[in-house]
Amino acid sequence: MHIKTKFSPRGLLRSALAAALVAQMGLAGQAHAQSTAKPDPWGALKHVHAGLLNVAYAEMGPADGSVVILLHGWPYDIHSYEQVAPALAAKGYRVLIPYARGYGDTHFLSASTERDAEPAALAQDVVDFMDALHIKHAVFGGFDWGARSADIVAALWPERVKALVSVSGYLIGSQESGKAALPPKAEYQWWYQFYFATDRGRQGYEKNHRDFAKLIWQLASPKWNFDDATFARSAAALDNPDHVAITIHNYRWRLDLAKGEARYAPLEARLAQLPKISVPTITMEGDANGAPHPAPEAYAKQFTGKYQFRLISGGIGHDLPQEAPRAFTQAVIDADHL
Repeated sequence: MHIKTKFSPRGLLRSALAAALVAQMGLAGQAHAQSTAKPDPWGALKHVHAGLLNVAYAEMGPADGSVVILLHGWPYDIHSYEQVAPALAAKGYRVLIPYARGYGDTHFLSASTERDAEPAALAQDVVDFMDALHIKHAVFGGFDWGARSADIVAALWPERVKALVSVSGYLIGSQESGKAALPPKAEYQWWYQFYFATDRGRQGYEKNHRDFAKLIWQLASPKWNFDDATFARSAAALDNPDHVAITIHNYRWRLDLAKGEARYAPLEARLAQLPKISVPTITMEGDANGAPHPAPEAYAKQFTGKYQFRLISGGIGHDLPQEAPRAFTQAVIDADHL
C-alpha cells in the first residue's frame, strides 16, 4: 500500500535546520573529544619476542645512544614516563619503556604459560627483554613494581646495570619476610593486599579494576591533581586480559598464599638473602607518598656502591616520575655519572 506524505515548506525548513544543528553538535562533540584527548609522546609501539612474552614497548632517542630502561609500577603504565622519556632522548639516550606482563599490549606467547607474577619472574622478563634487543647493559629507572624489578636485576645481574634510580629504594623481599606482622598503621596501608587474598577481592578487582586503580592513584598521591584524561590513558593498559591474574598472583605470592614456579626458585632463594646492590644508585622519595614504603635509613646499607638519596618536595606522591619528571630525569643523568 502506498501512503502519500504531505510536506510543507515550513516543515522542510524546520527539518533542515534540525539536521544542521545535529550535524553541528556532532562535529563540536568530535572536536571536544579531540581537544581533551591526551596525546602520546611516542609514536607506534614496538614489539619483540622476549622469553615468555611478546613485549610491547616505546622507544625514543638515537639508536646508538646509551640505553636507559624505565619500568612502570602497579596500577600504572608506561605513561608515567611521558615527560621523562623525551627529556632523556633529547640528551642523547636511547630510552626503552616496556609494558610489564599483564599490561598494555604485552602478551604471553603461549596460552598454557602460568600467569605467574612473583618478583623473580618480572625481573627475568626484563633480562629477557634486554637479551632480545641485544642490550648488554643499561641505566635503569623505576618505581613501585618497576623499582623492585630494577633492584633485582641490579642485585642478581649487576653486569647488566650501568646505574640505577629506584623510587622508595630497596624493595627486594621474600615470602618469608612477608609473613612478619607489621604495626597496625603499616598493616592498614596494605589493605588491598589482604583484599586480593580473598575470592571476593579477585572478583571485585576483575569487575572494578579501573575504579580500583583510580582509588589507588588518589591514595598513593593525595596531592596530585591528575585529570580524567591522564588517568584514562593509563587505565587502558589495565584492560589486558591477563592483568587481573597477574595482579592477584603478585600480592598473594607475597603472603605465601600462592606458589611460584620451579624455574624461578633458584632466583627467589638468592633474593631471600637480601643481596646487596653494588651498582651506582640514586634512591628517591616524594614527600607526599601515600603508598607503603620503607624509610630511607632502613635500606641505605643495602647499597654498597656510589649512592645518593633524594627527597623530592612539593607534594610529590608515589608516581614520582610523572609527578616530578624533571627531578627524575636529572636523577637518571646523575646516576649515569656517579
